[in-house]
Amino acid sequence: MKKYKFTYQKSGVNINASNQFIKYISKLTKKGNSKKKFKNIGSFGSINEIPKKFNNPLLVSSTDGVGTKLEIANILNKFNTIGIDLVAMCVNDILVLGAKPLFFLDYISIDKINLTKLKNIIKGIHEGCKMSDCQLVGGETAEMPGTYSKNKFDLAGFSVGLVNKNNVLKKENIKENNLILAIPSSGLHSNGFSLLREVLKKKKINIKKNKFLRNEILKPTKIYVKEIMSLLDRKLINGCANITGGGIGDNIERVIPKNLCARIDLDKIKTYKIFSWINKSGVSEKEMLKTFNCGVGFCLIIKKNNFHKILKFFPSQYRPYIIGEIIKNKSKVKYTNNIRW
Repeated sequence: MKKYKFTYQKSGVNINASNQFIKYISKLTKKGNSKKKFKNIGSFGSINEIPKKFNNPLLVSSTDGVGTKLEIANILNKFNTIGIDLVAMCVNDILVLGAKPLFFLDYISIDKINLTKLKNIIKGIHEGCKMSDCQLVGGETAEMPGTYSKNKFDLAGFSVGLVNKNNVLKKENIKENNLILAIPSSGLHSNGFSLLREVLKKKKINIKKNKFLRNEILKPTKIYVKEIMSLLDRKLINGCANITGGGIGDNIERVIPKNLCARIDLDKIKTYKIFSWINKSGVSEKEMLKTFNCGVGFCLIIKKNNFHKILKFFPSQYRPYIIGEIIKNKSKVKYTNNIRW
């Protein structure tokens, strides 16, 4: 009888470990979801109902990753927060259109299934979904030997939300003399890590031995869903921007209508020690503004008489403050003064 020596497991793919992980996710997502009508985890696709309060719904979708923040997670062997980052990077984007996150899917690709690592990642994703009041409905875990080197992996997230057609936040809502408010970030969020890692490399800094950096560098991205949805429900926002890659200027520019300009007073920005440290380590202010959020995680554009109305919806740590206004100008964004590092 002919002997067969090749198996999928010997090639580096462990189906049994993958199945164990799927069972773990299914068990995790069942908690607090007794009202769900459809079993999505482990199926070939997910089924979701459109909530009844949406009478003229539009779908809003976004996809994103965590970038090279994953490399820092590997160095520090800490994986329980990057799942929150993954959810945040997606759901914060769809808020800009006025949409409420409905469900979320993830894609994890890895060199070899490590159940402890994957469980910590998925715990973070599940926690991020709870913070966003959306459901983790499925995803994919791909074991890819030969594609990733030892211990390397990547994450991608996919969020889908709903907004009533009449409630979409459009550029045309933004008017001259509107205020621009900064909502503080929780820290670095998930952008600029390639530049940060270059700084660490050139300065020969071991983050495992640096308590300040170790505490700051993996803080998860703030999820703004709860606060922003409260404002959207009360129609207190004319426009908003999620401050991600490209920094404050590039992201606000994306929502400003023709012939109007966002004038931002940089010395009003309340930055954090981590950004001051990066700046003093050799990164110019211009480069900082192009790369990092510099302490501003999300921006609101509102009517002046709505300013005091919105403050009660935010905890003190994330209370919005004024950093500029909308003016008439050919430039989409105009900076004045400098950040007080």
